Amino acid sequence: MFDDFFTRAVIAGVGLALTTGPLGCFIIWRRMAYFGDTIAHSALLGVALSLLFQFNLTIAVFVVAATVSILLLFLQRRQALSADALLGILSHATLAIGLVMVAFMTWVRIDLIAFLFGDILAVTQSDIDLIWGGGVLVLGAIAYLWRPLLAATVNPELAEAEGLRPERARLFFMLLMAVVIAIAMKIVGIMLITSLLIIPAATARRLSTTPEMMAVLASLIGAIAVAGGLFGSLRYDTPSGPSIVVAALILFILSLLPFTRGQARQAAEAQGQRP
Repeated sequence: MFDDFFTRAVIAGVGLALTTGPLGCFIIWRRMAYFGDTIAHSALLGVALSLLFQFNLTIAVFVVAATVSILLLFLQRRQALSADALLGILSHATLAIGLVMVAFMTWVRIDLIAFLFGDILAVTQSDIDLIWGGGVLVLGAIAYLWRPLLAATVNPELAEAEGLRPERARLFFMLLMAVVIAIAMKIVGIMLITSLLIIPAATARRLSTTPEMMAVLASLIGAIAVAGGLFGSLRYDTPSGPSIVVAALILFILSLLPFTRGQARQAAEAQGQRP
């Protein structure tokens, strides 16, 4: 029916979508969309360091993304600048440094477009193993940290009083984000990973009545967007990564139609506009 490369792309994309769904929910609840962009942009610096030191690409991206996350926490505690200012500085600085480093490495030929926008049709069996293996670990960690993460999102002070250690939960959440971005970069690219994190979760919020339901729906909506985007890309010969994001956007627009207002009201009442 379909070529092997297309089947591998669907399997890899669905595995990634199942992982990004719950993470995207916490990004929506915590209003951390710009943080996702910052970590994604730092991935290019990881690419540059990987090429410079001939190190594993995924590990290099994870190390850089994790370092940026920890640095952000440190700077926020010092309260030298507002969170959005710090995110803006780190986001553009890491992206610019990565681009400059790549420009200086004249002995290396790389396809920046592939890193920026991904190439899901080029995934291999080892990529699929990494995506699904890493996804299982990330989802297991989210399940383990669900209560402290949710409590810290709703009321950090109360979570601290209950001994749930919200700062530690936040650090682990940022590290999980770094893992997912390192895994996802090859599939949807640096510029589009934030969309896959945010759009399915925003769509699921319109249709959910509990945080758990929203997390499950976000994963399912992301998987549908991946499949729809890939089939649309095959049908209309469009770029695969952006096609997935467009499919996710279409699902979000459909969730805004009048027949979903009842679900949206129920979700808002159950969640109090927060998880």
